[in-house]
Formats: sequence, C-alpha cells, structure tokens
Amino acid sequence: MYLNRWKQILKIAWPLIIANSFWNLQLTIDRMFLGQFSTEALGAAMAVMGVFWVPMALLQGTCSYVTTFVAQYTGANEKEKISEVTWHAFVIAIFGGLIFLLQNLCSQWFFQLINHPTSVQKLEVEYFNSVAYSALPTALVAVVSGFYTGLGQTQKIITINFVGLILNALLDYLLIFGNWGFPQMGVAGAGYATAIATYGAAIIGIYMLIVDQKNQQFNFKLWIKFNYPLFLNYIKYGLPSGLQWALEGLAFTVFLIIMGRLHNGEVALASSSIAVTVMMLSVLPSMGVAQAVMSLVGQNLGENKPDNAEHATWSGIQVSLIYMTCVATSFIFIPEFYLSWFANQENAHLWLEVSHVVPQLLKLVAVFTILDSLYLNISFALKGAGDTKFVSLIALITPWPIMVLPTYLIKEWSNAVVWSWGFAALYSLTIVVLLLIRFKKGLWKKMRVI
Repeated sequence: MYLNRWKQILKIAWPLIIANSFWNLQLTIDRMFLGQFSTEALGAAMAVMGVFWVPMALLQGTCSYVTTFVAQYTGANEKEKISEVTWHAFVIAIFGGLIFLLQNLCSQWFFQLINHPTSVQKLEVEYFNSVAYSALPTALVAVVSGFYTGLGQTQKIITINFVGLILNALLDYLLIFGNWGFPQMGVAGAGYATAIATYGAAIIGIYMLIVDQKNQQFNFKLWIKFNYPLFLNYIKYGLPSGLQWALEGLAFTVFLIIMGRLHNGEVALASSSIAVTVMMLSVLPSMGVAQAVMSLVGQNLGENKPDNAEHATWSGIQVSLIYMTCVATSFIFIPEFYLSWFANQENAHLWLEVSHVVPQLLKLVAVFTILDSLYLNISFALKGAGDTKFVSLIALITPWPIMVLPTYLIKEWSNAVVWSWGFAALYSLTIVVLLLIRFKKGLWKKMRVI
C-alpha cells in the first residue's frame, strides 16, 4: 500500500524535484561564481536575496497558488474555469512585477539604513537594483508552473527551469567576470544574468502553455477578459499563501541582517550565506514532493475524497523524510565537501575563519532541513485545501520570539552565529508542531476554494 502511494506522489513530484533542483542549482552557481569573484560579494548577495525575497515571495507565492484552483477545478471536472483563473494569475504577475521595480528608487537609502560596512553596502545596492528585473518573469514562470502542477502534468516544468539554468550559468560567466569581451560587472552582472535568464524561461513557458495541443481544451485565447468575483476569490486565498512566504522571508531577512552585525559580522554573513545556499540546494527536492502533495490534495478535495487527500499528505511526508535524513547525514560527516564549493583565498584570513564556522552551522542545518521537510508537506497540504490564513498567521507569529529576537539579544557573543542557527532550528521545530496539530484536527478536509 505504501509503495503504491509513494509511486503516486513521485509520479508528480519527480519532475518538480528536478525542476526545483535546476532552479536552486542556478542560485548555487550564482553563489559559486560570486564566491570566486570575492567573498565580500558573496556575503552582499546573500544579504540582498533576503531583502529581495520578502516582496518576491509575496508575488510569487500569490501567483503560484493557481495550483490549488487548477487542481480543485480538475478534481471537480470544471475544466472551463481553469483557463479563466490562470489568466487572472497572469494579471497579478504582470502588475506585481512592474510595481516591484519601484523599490529600486529607495534601495540605496534602505541599505544605508541596514548599516553594513560601506564596501558591502555598495555591492548590496548594485545587486538589488539588477536582480529586481527578474521579479516579473519569475512571477510569470510561477503561474505557468502552478498551472501544470495543478493538472499533474509536471514534466513540462523541467524544460522551463532547464532553460533558466543554462542561460543563467552562461550569463554569469560572461557578466560577472567580463569574459568573451563582455564588461566585468561583478555582483551586478549576477543580478542581470538572473533577470535575463528568467525572461528566457518565462517566454518558453508561456509559449508551451499556448501551443501545447493538450491545452486546447481550456480555450486560453478566449479568456483574455476580467472576472471581478473570480479575481477577488483568487486574492482571498492566494494572497495569504504568498504572505506565508513573505512573512517568513521578512523574519529570515532580519535574521541575516543581524548576522552582519554580529561579532565579526563579515565571517557570520559569509558563513550564513554558504549555509543557506547548501540548505536550499538540499531542501528543494522536498519542496517538489510538497508541491505534488498540494496538487493531489486539491484534486482529491475537488472530487470530495478527503481521506485520499490525507493519505497523499502522509505519503509525501514519508518520502521527504527518507530523502532528507540521508542528505542531512552528509552535512554532519562530510561538511568539507560542501565548503569546497565556495573556497576563495583572495582574503585568506577571512576564508580561514569562514571555513571553521561553516561545518558547525551545517550540523544545525541538518536538523533544520529534516524539520523543514515536514513543514513543507504539511503546510502545502493545508494550502491545497484553502487553509491559507492559518498558515500565514503562524508564519507571522512564530519566528520573531523564537529565532529573530534571541539572535539580536546575543549578537555580542563570540560564538553568536552558531547559537543563532540553533534558534533557527528551534523555530523550525515549533512551527512543525503547530501545523501538525492543525492538520490532525482535520478542519481542512471541509475547505474548498472553488
């Protein structure tokens, strides 16, 4: 029985796992190239991505919630509604992506307010102003990917993310270092490379959506019109879903900002940058499983089969735990393998200190990622039903007293960066327990978004 349920999950999840790995490998290549360019650029990029991710998570999370609508409409056999709700998600993506660029007007003021070292501030502003151009295409990709995930046709997403990966790696090589006659743009080059590559992925995704013969049943070309009640219903459920990631991103951004103010802040920031990059590379396969769970929960609830939705969730948790436990073990026993990806002797003293701290952080990351695999599956299951307000409320309340405030209070300690990541692991445990209680109560089984 377990094997059959695992197969059902993995049939949808394996393309998402590969696609997410491509996306995260894209970020990892960014960090590796920047680490080779300068350790300071690596730390600045990590700080910026925390700031960038807060509004981006709100936009991307809202756009990708089209998965739940498509899944429930599919389960309820209301296919005529699928293209209509997808177009409304595109409207949100376009306007949100354009509004996002307004942040460039105040980026210099904001990073001055953060008060990192002056040399790092300059790099932070350059990176933010360039990577901000990736917001619009990232939102468009989220809609296309959400559409295919809701249908369970996840193989298409591999192509989209693969295009982004290849373009980004090539453009990183050209724009960061100034190879093949291109200007050496350093950290700004990494941002522009991400933006251009994501536009390439978005164009491929939209093209596939329109010309794919399997999508002709949805009559996409006939639904370029605005349905106000549907739009409001989408915002009602999609916005809290996006808020979940934005609120967590905000807390984690403040957490990383504090990293830059800890005792020996450059070491703390660079070490945390490496830890976060490795963590994201490892946990995104669990994200793929969770996305499959969200799709199956939505489809089963659309068919009024809540018990099947619950079985799908537990199956996703089991698959994720098996995988994540294996990876987390490697963090503990072979941390040098991951550390070697970012080696840079330009500032030998800084790198020596970073290489001492990172193995300690990876032990805590091992605990964090195992718990995070549980969190992803349970939260995505709840969102697949429409329980987005509770999930976002938990994301608002829990990180500040458990992770952020304690980190601030110990910022003068000599080993504060390690203690801080211990608080992050404790936060992860707390939020898993709260969501598990919510899931076990079963209120989500009666929820629908359609």
